[in-house]
Amino acid sequence: MKSAVETLNPTRVRLTVEVPFEELKDSLDAAYKKINQQVTVKGFRKGKIPARVIDQRFGRGAVLEEAVNDALPKFYTEAVNEAELSPLGQPEIDITELKDGDTLNFTAEVDIRPALEIPDYSGIEVEVDAIEVTDEDVDKSVEQLRERFASTSPVERAAEDGDVVTIDLTAKVDGEVLEDGVAEGVSYTIGSGELLDGIDEAVKGLSAGEEATFTSELKGGSAAGKESEVTVKVTQVAARELPELDDEFAQLASEFDTLDELKVDSRKRLTDMKQYDQATQAQERVLEKLLELVEVPVPEKLLEDEVNTRKHNLEHHQLGQMGLTLDKYLEIQGKTAEEFDTETRESAVKGIKTQFVLDELVKKENLGVNQEELTEHLMRRAASSGMSPDQFAQAVVEGGQVPLLVGEVARGKALAVVVEAATVKDTNGEVIDLDDEDEETTEVTETVEETPEA
Repeated sequence: MKSAVETLNPTRVRLTVEVPFEELKDSLDAAYKKINQQVTVKGFRKGKIPARVIDQRFGRGAVLEEAVNDALPKFYTEAVNEAELSPLGQPEIDITELKDGDTLNFTAEVDIRPALEIPDYSGIEVEVDAIEVTDEDVDKSVEQLRERFASTSPVERAAEDGDVVTIDLTAKVDGEVLEDGVAEGVSYTIGSGELLDGIDEAVKGLSAGEEATFTSELKGGSAAGKESEVTVKVTQVAARELPELDDEFAQLASEFDTLDELKVDSRKRLTDMKQYDQATQAQERVLEKLLELVEVPVPEKLLEDEVNTRKHNLEHHQLGQMGLTLDKYLEIQGKTAEEFDTETRESAVKGIKTQFVLDELVKKENLGVNQEELTEHLMRRAASSGMSPDQFAQAVVEGGQVPLLVGEVARGKALAVVVEAATVKDTNGEVIDLDDEDEETTEVTETVEETPEA
């Protein structure tokens, strides 16, 4: 077999392959064997029909077609490996010449990973938000904890802001009660905004046994997005009582003996959260700077596939679970279809470029992934997917996705190398040391996890 490569553009090549006919022998034998098992010829046992009879009865062309279909993937792969290409997606193959007993010639056009030059990235500098935890932040955190330990008790009065009411709901559209439009015994905190628009105004001022009707757009169910006439009946009003902020509360709500110790711990937790956010911000901004340094051509077919995949996942999975259509989602977001398409395309371009650049860095820095790193990443991915580690691992193995996870970890390590070499300062001018933020760095690979592996 002989092959040659023609570069059509930085992300697409054409392979020209010439195969001597003798190299088709194994595929021809397999073709005769396959046809033997599929046809019946009087006077011959099944599977024992001579090749010459098959040629006479069914045509040599049918045998050649079967043999070529069997052989093409092997010869294409050999040509790709010989040229040391990294193909993306399936090739477009065209048989240019097939002479029985002589030769098979074909061409294959395919997108490839572009050759990238990673420049010196040690001079990257980024600025991030400074970490500041105020007394007000701590008080707010403690107050949120206090809210969780609030108790309720029924009261004989009209409902007010902050009360917990037990309600029955009936929703009508065009005067008809919806099949899924009746709910009884629903517990709702007035002012929480967790149910329908307009419900707070409707229930405030109502006592147990009283009802009101209001109009609201349904957020889910069979009539999601439609205007509905909703009747709400209050069956109970309960006042929320917050515990006193004292040492007794600290002992109830935490492992600490005093309120001061609880506040110290709250400050530490808030600081840890802000450090995490700061590290994530640093990594994202370093990545943006890195992408600015590298010229990355994007294969158009890969980009179109990625855009379509993102749209499909949003429309049929994420929005579908919320009972929303794409049009309704865009209305809520205040975006036009054109703006959505532009944003989706820009996001897809960034995802593809990120993967290409970080993969190139993995090769340049000779980064590997050990079992411990892979296991830690798998545990995090399992937690974010809502599956147990064993379930997630089984799904990954059965789906042949282990290389994808390895790639995610390797790209996280590549980004960590760049972040370590960069200068990161906060808005106060202080240099930030991110050496201990390895875990968070790995998480940044989520920006490219949605990009399909080549």
